[in-house]
Amino acid sequence: MARNDHRGKPKGGYQRTLRVNQVLRQVLAEAIERLRDADDRLSMVTITDVEIAQDLSTAKVFFDSLSEDQAAALEERRLQLQRAVANEVTLKRTPKLTFAQDPAIVAGSRIEELLRGLHEEPDA
Repeated sequence: MARNDHRGKPKGGYQRTLRVNQVLRQVLAEAIERLRDADDRLSMVTITDVEIAQDLSTAKVFFDSLSEDQAAALEERRLQLQRAVANEVTLKRTPKLTFAQDPAIVAGSRIEELLRGLHEEPDA
């Protein structure tokens, strides 16, 4: 069963797309791990998902959290990350990477916050 993507559409209708997403996630996680030594801003980023476009021209990389500093560091290192993908994965073209915080994580955190608020007693 295909998982739904962040827009509610069936994710990766093709097995190849699903496999490419998984491979990109692994390659990018390893590349970011290597970059952490050179850039402390990347020390606490964790990839949760990758969604590549059907034409393989772009890929959106989702993270569990993404501060402005982390987003800036990723954007500064985008070409290095794309190069890592080009070196490790055989595709017609190397996808242009974009970075975003995983909306599912944001929604889950918001729901958790609301549930905690229900259990707290209001001050008298």
